[in-house]
Amino acid sequence: MLGRIIFGTGTAKVAIDTPQAVTALEQEDLDRKQADNIGDVLKGVPGVQAAGASTRPMGQAFNIRGIGNSEQTASEERIKVVVDGAPKFFEQYRMGSFFGDLELFKRVEILRGPASSTLYGSGTIGGVVAFTTKDASDYLAEGETRALRFKLGYESNGDVLKPGMIYAHRAGNAEFLFALNTSTGNDKTDGAGTVLAGSSHQSVSGLAKAKLSFGDDSDQSLTLALSRTDTDMDGAAVAQTGGTATIATFGFADVHAIDDTASLTWRHQFASNDLLDLTVQLSHTDTSVSKRNFTGSSLACAPGTLQVLCPSDFGYATTAVKIENTANLSSGEWQNFLTLGVQLSEQDRSATSSLGALGFHPEGTDRKLGVYAQGEFIWNDRLTLIPGLRVDFGNRTPSAVTAAAGGAEVSDQAVSPKLSALYKLNERWGIFGTLARTERMPTLDELYSTDGGRLPSLDLAKEEADSVELGLTYQQEGLWAEADSLHLKATAFHSDLSNLIVTNGATGAVPRYVNVRAAEIWGGEIEAAYDAERWFANLAYSNVRSAYREMSNPASNGLTIADTPAQNVALTVGAKLPDPGLTLGWTAYYFDAVTTYSVATTAAGTVTPTHTPAYDTHDLFVTWKPEAGAMAGMDVTLTVENVFDADYKNNLSLDRGEGMNAKFSIGKNLTW
Repeated sequence: MLGRIIFGTGTAKVAIDTPQAVTALEQEDLDRKQADNIGDVLKGVPGVQAAGASTRPMGQAFNIRGIGNSEQTASEERIKVVVDGAPKFFEQYRMGSFFGDLELFKRVEILRGPASSTLYGSGTIGGVVAFTTKDASDYLAEGETRALRFKLGYESNGDVLKPGMIYAHRAGNAEFLFALNTSTGNDKTDGAGTVLAGSSHQSVSGLAKAKLSFGDDSDQSLTLALSRTDTDMDGAAVAQTGGTATIATFGFADVHAIDDTASLTWRHQFASNDLLDLTVQLSHTDTSVSKRNFTGSSLACAPGTLQVLCPSDFGYATTAVKIENTANLSSGEWQNFLTLGVQLSEQDRSATSSLGALGFHPEGTDRKLGVYAQGEFIWNDRLTLIPGLRVDFGNRTPSAVTAAAGGAEVSDQAVSPKLSALYKLNERWGIFGTLARTERMPTLDELYSTDGGRLPSLDLAKEEADSVELGLTYQQEGLWAEADSLHLKATAFHSDLSNLIVTNGATGAVPRYVNVRAAEIWGGEIEAAYDAERWFANLAYSNVRSAYREMSNPASNGLTIADTPAQNVALTVGAKLPDPGLTLGWTAYYFDAVTTYSVATTAAGTVTPTHTPAYDTHDLFVTWKPEAGAMAGMDVTLTVENVFDADYKNNLSLDRGEGMNAKFSIGKNLTW
């Protein structure tokens, strides 16, 4: 993975030569994982995993280095999620944050740390998760004009059936792709055989993508991408994020989610002008969730917080325009790239129930204007310097109903500077580091939420994060054999977070949210990969530590924050048999025991410890891709997750982990 190209940090760079902790998952990784949810995708990426449910497709959120929790309002705003460059965001009580079908994507880039704020938006404290949809050219070799791909997948845990089809077409300078996938599955079980109630699903997803190349030397392109994932869950857990007691309290409902992403991107590389490489993108994303037919709860639909048990509809729609130009100012031994950009976005938040507006899900509009600049200076392919600065101007406006409850327009700005550097000591060793600061403006939810008699929080200060990263890289070819290679990248990081926005523990006529906490997060990550002609190995290690600071309850200072992942390591060892086209391997995941603490915001607030025992799980995988004969163009993948049916619980999950699951898929490509 450290030899892969990274696109999300500026000009394209090899991962090991990028002065930031980055990971790229390619199509081969996604095919091998046969992922059902974002937790499956992120397994084995250091410092990154899912939080919330263990397996429910609509109950997971992202966690990067202890930032991100599906149970905390606006927590996912600290992590930017984009699809084909289009920004996405969704937040709802006891729901996950991303519902796109993973079969639509060919690549996932994970950028860790606040250095990504320059290109993706102020407030990117945790990092960025960038998805890229499939292209027609992924299935068409030179000279081929049409391709048809059929795929059928099956999972033993939950009897999940996943058929899909892709059609790719090339006509002159234009190419088109159409994809259609379906998935149906019953409730899954954990390692002890206990049913994970309300986890069944059925979904349909589609992707239409067209690209036209034109101009001198085909230096212009126009790309249109439209995708939709429609998920229907009858009798689903109202609390999709999980938790046995919580699910029993809230019961079940019919949940229907539609996730749309549309983007139109024009790029002009100006083959004859080094000062211009212009990209203009217009995008629109819309994620909506409706809940109907509630059953199984001792509670009933009623005004106030019990409106979560009323027929209701929630949605986030974001329209964005991004204009970005990269100028090549290289001269002599210096390569010099300057990226300038401007991004405008408008996000509309909707939420209503059969009893009217929900005070804890206020409606409103969030408008932002971001301007940014990033330089990339590379001397003699040895020293890399990347300074960056972004300023975002925000304006939040309540809806009429929200204004009637006390909401008012709020405007402010956030500044995010950074400096990253990498120096190659020699052909094998390199050192890198980053200094970054970012600010996060309060969201609509944090400003305007009211419930239990509490008031809007119009005077919230911006969250702030000051971070430093230091790292070491090592790469060597011909280590033990002529054609083998070893790559290693180790990163240490430290972040000071202040003015953290949390729910007010006090009741009555007080602001719903307050700035009361500071926090410190630090730790280290290691990525290592060995590759030879016949075998390979990968190592991913993560150790995140954290502490509450400046708490209103002094006894909680220094305690580990609830969102902190346990120390963990993933080790993969595999073999390659080129003649039959076989790849097979074993991956072991080890998670240490951890005790974290939930702390109330009042001076006399309770401190609740949660201890999660250590555990390990093991996966096996086999892929077969014959390159010649009648079976050429076929691929077969078998993955057995949790081979020993371990009964375990991850400390960031509210459910126990999924039991043994054998995943099988077979695909066939036809081209002409």
